[in-house]
Amino acid sequence: MEIIFAGFILGFVGSLHCIGMCGPIALNLPLNGNSFSERLTGGILYNLGRTFMYGIIGAIFGFIGKGFLILGIQQWVSIIMGILLIISVLAPIFFKKIRFKQFNLFTGFVRSSIQKLFNMRSYKGLFLIGMLNSLLPCGLVYVAIIGAIATGNIYYGSLYLILFGLGTLPLMLSISMIGNTITLKARNILNKLIPYVVIFIGVLFILRGLCLGIPYISPSKLKLETTLQIKQSEVNQDSLQNQGDCCHPK
Repeated sequence: MEIIFAGFILGFVGSLHCIGMCGPIALNLPLNGNSFSERLTGGILYNLGRTFMYGIIGAIFGFIGKGFLILGIQQWVSIIMGILLIISVLAPIFFKKIRFKQFNLFTGFVRSSIQKLFNMRSYKGLFLIGMLNSLLPCGLVYVAIIGAIATGNIYYGSLYLILFGLGTLPLMLSISMIGNTITLKARNILNKLIPYVVIFIGVLFILRGLCLGIPYISPSKLKLETTLQIKQSEVNQDSLQNQGDCCHPK
């Protein structure tokens, strides 16, 4: 469970990357009113919208990870996901070559929807802008999604992405409130930390999959097998319950 807090660290350090990707949207948000409290409320709603959607995305990919856990391959999934995170830093050229025409059409629709919401100038519109903004292509979000899959749990996958979103909130809120006050030099220095954080998280997931018995980092294989047995028992109970409902209709 402790490993999910890596999501917050990733979001906090990686929020410097968000300035370049989402900064233009945050800088031009149609924040309601002229008072500080009204602008603050609008900025918070925008960022909560992003975090809320991250939570939904995390739950979806956590569910996928849960399927791997039930199949008994979660240990290998954690190792593979960790390796992918490290590769994404050491060999980014392979990821840059991936292009999907249909995905480009989807992002075009998202961008046009955001543009329409800018004209609403309402708190609801700001929350929806945040939700849609989280669907735009972002390498840092993809890294967080890998982490959500590796949790092998819907709840933890969602929490991992929520903490990721909360990690980006302080800087993104500051950007929307007072503009881009961070110098380019400072941004470049902090951006250099991102690859190290990604590699660190990748190593954590590899250690988790190796089941070395390290407290809070790499649970023993016995503990992992116990978790798997609990998951399989839950699935069997749900199956028996469904059969019982079919055999004894109300």
